[in-house]
Amino acid sequence: MIRVVLTVLVAVALLAASMPALEDARAATTDERLGTESERVERAIGGLAAGSMSVSDPSLAARTTVTIHAPSGVTAARIDRLALVEPERSENASGAALRYRIAGGHDRTVPIAPGATAATVEVVDGPIELRTRGESRLELRLVDDGGPTVEVSRVG
Repeated sequence: MIRVVLTVLVAVALLAASMPALEDARAATTDERLGTESERVERAIGGLAAGSMSVSDPSLAARTTVTIHAPSGVTAARIDRLALVEPERSENASGAALRYRIAGGHDRTVPIAPGATAATVEVVDGPIELRTRGESRLELRLVDDGGPTVEVSRVG
């Protein structure tokens, strides 16, 4: 009987000791997955800007949609907030960024910089709140707003 009790106590102690490492792994997995999502949006913006011509009439503008999947499940940390924002001027970045908060943590930002495209990126009616579980659809529209501009808005 004493062996069983000792075995259970050791198992509980080992589990308690491993929980911080498990939470760190979940946060790292969430960071990686959201980085991948930002790269998908970057590629969609770059493809739209490179393969289309901007026009001044938004109804005639080239457009595409992209879906952002919020990480979930046992291997991902719980996300309290997920939004598409325009970077603050102090960040010396142009375009957009995914800003998120993992449960109990601070805000983190993953920039969406479409690289060598000549188009600027504008978040319409931003920041755009995205679902913290499941998926959110964004519409990208290439307009001429004093130069080629990719306008990003939420459609689902």
